[in-house]
Amino acid sequence: MHRFYVVAAPLLAAAVHGYASPGSCSGVCNVHDPSLIRRESDGKYFRFSTGNKISYASASSIAGPWTSVGSMLPEGSSIELEGNDDLWAPDAQLVNGVYYVYYSVSTFGSQNSAIGVATSSSMDSGSWTDHGTTGIQSSSSKAYNAIDGNLFNDGGTYYMNFGSFWHDIYQAPMNSAATKVASSSYNIAYDPSGTHPVEGSYLYKYGDYYYLFYSWGICCGYDTSRPASGQEYKIKVCRSTSATGNFVDANGVACTNGGGTVVLESHDNVYGPGGQGVFTDPSLGPVLYYHYVDTNIGYADSQKLFGWNAIDFSSGWPVV
Repeated sequence: MHRFYVVAAPLLAAAVHGYASPGSCSGVCNVHDPSLIRRESDGKYFRFSTGNKISYASASSIAGPWTSVGSMLPEGSSIELEGNDDLWAPDAQLVNGVYYVYYSVSTFGSQNSAIGVATSSSMDSGSWTDHGTTGIQSSSSKAYNAIDGNLFNDGGTYYMNFGSFWHDIYQAPMNSAATKVASSSYNIAYDPSGTHPVEGSYLYKYGDYYYLFYSWGICCGYDTSRPASGQEYKIKVCRSTSATGNFVDANGVACTNGGGTVVLESHDNVYGPGGQGVFTDPSLGPVLYYHYVDTNIGYADSQKLFGWNAIDFSSGWPVV
């Protein structure tokens, strides 16, 4: 019955109410910037998130029950920047049979930032090796902010998508081991209006298209300062037939010129969904996962919850 609800209800809810409610979550469900991956050897799910030097948890299914594993890098990062003991925005990927988690070192509002990487063959507690910086770094002289990394494998060629505000989302080719940047970065998404509130990109291929998902708006601090209506976090998307650029929204507006089609935004008791990724679940198919505030519980960053919905791509655009 649970599986029927998760798969069938999004289509009905999207038609009647606009958006489906998040799928169920039990156990440890308070997260910020989740990243989801499944272990090949036993099918166990692992979820990484901001905080506790990258918190992570495991479960038998996407719905849980989620059990805390602990801190990925309990000693912090070897990157010599402020914030190396407060790591952000993990991105978990499988590269050549090894589990990689990319993470951000920064402080809030700063461009003194870098994207690092740690690896493990098992994802077990205590098994992680920190490799430090990928070479993707930024300072006030850069057009971008080097946080919110997302690795994409395009047939054996690796690209890192990253960026937050300033000139928004960039992409850089990586070496064959996906550990170091291989050449210069280039802009793939930019909103020229206001504060350029685009960050947290995630690239996912479905059918003939590459879909660039990203978070738009104000992410945090809702308990002390609520944004104007519509300015809070939401999830948008552009698509392209190439992994490396020319992304447009459903109206044909370039993603480098403010384009972006809304995939999920505040609705019902769900407020400020974002920090998203896309995961191919063996039972559910493509799943959008994210964090959000449940307005019935509270608006604090520490109260954000793990949300997820199955995605329907039948129209050529993702619908939850």
